[in-house]
Amino acid sequence: MTATHPEDMLASVLTAPRTVELRRVPVPPVGPRQVLVRVEAVGVCGSDTHFYETGRIGDIVVHGDVVLGHESAGTIVAVGSDVSADRIGTRVSVEPQTVCRRCEYCKRGDYHLCRAVEFYGAWPCDGSFAEYEVIDDDFAHRLPDGVSFEQGALAEPVSVAVHAVRRSGITASSRVFITGAGPIGVLNAQVARAFGATEVVISDPVAGRREHALAHGATAAIDPADVDPADYQERFDVYIDASGNAAAIVSAIPTLRPGGTAVLVGMGADRLELPIAMIQHREITLTGTFRYVNTWPTALDLIATGTVSVDSLITGRYGLQDAGEALMKAKTDPTAIKTIVVPALTAR
Repeated sequence: MTATHPEDMLASVLTAPRTVELRRVPVPPVGPRQVLVRVEAVGVCGSDTHFYETGRIGDIVVHGDVVLGHESAGTIVAVGSDVSADRIGTRVSVEPQTVCRRCEYCKRGDYHLCRAVEFYGAWPCDGSFAEYEVIDDDFAHRLPDGVSFEQGALAEPVSVAVHAVRRSGITASSRVFITGAGPIGVLNAQVARAFGATEVVISDPVAGRREHALAHGATAAIDPADVDPADYQERFDVYIDASGNAAAIVSAIPTLRPGGTAVLVGMGADRLELPIAMIQHREITLTGTFRYVNTWPTALDLIATGTVSVDSLITGRYGLQDAGEALMKAKTDPTAIKTIVVPALTAR
């Protein structure tokens, strides 16, 4: 069953590295257990920028045209045959992945590790830089009253932080060190505090980002050029990297106490040389994160209650015709933090 929507739509299509074209393409068909969402807001993620610049992230390589974007929220305008028509008109935040629901990972609840996962904006799966997108009904999460579309779109990066903090084991009175004060670093600081951390020190070379982190979760913010990591030797229970910077990661490992945990979230080089003897002798747990799993209800609650603030992250809004500029804004403007693409702003 459908509300009124067109048969085609505008989308920003990545056709080659650093080349995005505004095209008119068909509105995607809706499967029996899916919903069609009119996209109202899409956040630009660092992974989108990696795809835009290089055409790849790790072993995910773009081999053809693809629509980027995966941090989105909007309104359901059509539903599949097995979905109640009552969902039409519902404001939702989109969890941007489809999974098989049959493999061992899906059945044990680790659906983000599904080998058949299709993640939005990662070739060959089209993403959210478009006027409409299709998602499985149960991955279209109702927005709480009072939560805007832009806030709902940022439930995705909040979910990244929730997943990282869960894997870190942060609890009441934890001491936490974070490298990288971009959106993911700042959100990790806020979520860490929400989970009970009493000390959150964040490191970043950009003064503006340090100031923003101090106002949003961090108890201290340091410039890595001015502070010797040895000053924090064995101080922290948890270390979270949100930078992907090899030097930052290596210098941060010694700040962990024996029995501490390091969680790598930022995207960096494929290989990294680490102090293995120290990791062994201190019994440090070293792990990574791969997106998120079962995080959306928590992320939306944190946003709805004001426990996590996302509005201050937003530093620019663009229509679909300016997606290329939006994708590079955080690299070309040192004051930029999080850019939002708003299809309604698209020039016609």
